[in-house]
Amino acid sequence: MLITGIKSKPVYAPLQPDLRGRYHLMVGHGIGADPLLRVLSDSQAAEPSAGTRTRVLYTRDVAGQEQFCDQFRAAGAADVRSFERSDALLETLNVVLSESLMGTRLYVAGPESFIGLVMRTALQFNLNKDEIRAEECGTLARRVYCIHCRSAIENVRTNITQCTCGRWLVVRDHYSRRLAAYMGVMVDAEAPGERPPVKEVFL
Repeated sequence: MLITGIKSKPVYAPLQPDLRGRYHLMVGHGIGADPLLRVLSDSQAAEPSAGTRTRVLYTRDVAGQEQFCDQFRAAGAADVRSFERSDALLETLNVVLSESLMGTRLYVAGPESFIGLVMRTALQFNLNKDEIRAEECGTLARRVYCIHCRSAIENVRTNITQCTCGRWLVVRDHYSRRLAAYMGVMVDAEAPGERPPVKEVFL
């Protein structure tokens, strides 16, 4: 049911600083703080004033990650904001991007579902691929879009999942950047009630 090799499936690379950027906006979720701290350190080493032009938006996913904000401040980031929920971070990201100046570089790190939502927001402000960098880390759980009722299901870890509309969906590898989600298609459309075993595949 899962089709591999789909060209729309995102490919991520380790984050690296872009020293051509005048301003740096870092957006992280959970252990995504680690690669962002690495980039901040590399930026500071190459250009000591980089931290004064760096803004961080961060949300934790488990208890005990509050120290990451202190680490960003200690590393020299000029503005560090923490959020309890990703949706609150995304609301602030909208405001920050609306106020951003030419030459801003966006760095994103965290689970793919989080990256997708951040990228979708960035594209609304016409940031191009040369201005955005992303590194996937943490859970592989997917955000799935039901093509039948047009709703999104968060944190899907299995090959088959049930939508709020009641349909059982197979999670495809086809990814939509516009929707920031993988496509979910009714698994038993041709043979109602016949479904393959549900397996955890996105851990």
